[in-house]
Amino acid sequence: MLLNNKTLDAIVSGEISVVFRVWKRPTVKQGGTLKTRKGVLFIESVDQIDRSLVTDSDLANAGLASREELCEINREGSFYRITVRYAGDDPRVALRQNLAPEELTAVCEKLTSMGYWTLKYLQMIQAQPNTHAQILADSVGLEKKNFKAKVRRLKSLGLTESLRPGYRLSPRGEKVLEMMS
Repeated sequence: MLLNNKTLDAIVSGEISVVFRVWKRPTVKQGGTLKTRKGVLFIESVDQIDRSLVTDSDLANAGLASREELCEINREGSFYRITVRYAGDDPRVALRQNLAPEELTAVCEKLTSMGYWTLKYLQMIQAQPNTHAQILADSVGLEKKNFKAKVRRLKSLGLTESLRPGYRLSPRGEKVLEMMS
């Protein structure tokens, strides 16, 4: 579930607790979390509903001024009301700064077990920071979505940071790449 910065800021501040989406199938589930660029969101509920059942309270909690704004969400699929709350900082941010030697050694071992692509991707991101994901994906012969899925695996280890556009290595990523090269 993609959310813009304005919406994320409003969720973090507690101004918004409801988001509406049209999906063929939900991309989040009740009780789950969603890591975003502003922190982690907890998914309180995911309810498929008819638009006519949206209450004035729902509109206010979604930061919408009118039912007309709700009608702007007009795509193919089922209509969902998602209740969310800010759950805290993204743990990957602190992980990016963790340079403990034993931790770095474990990360290097994990990357080795994941395959040669990990070293190749770290080197590519270091050499081409702020480069669009499509350009990087093309350079390794992958579809963009498959490329980004692999970079998310590196990000979950605290090795990369997302930029607009592209990526860069975190301090941890720089150190790991130095150890592996």
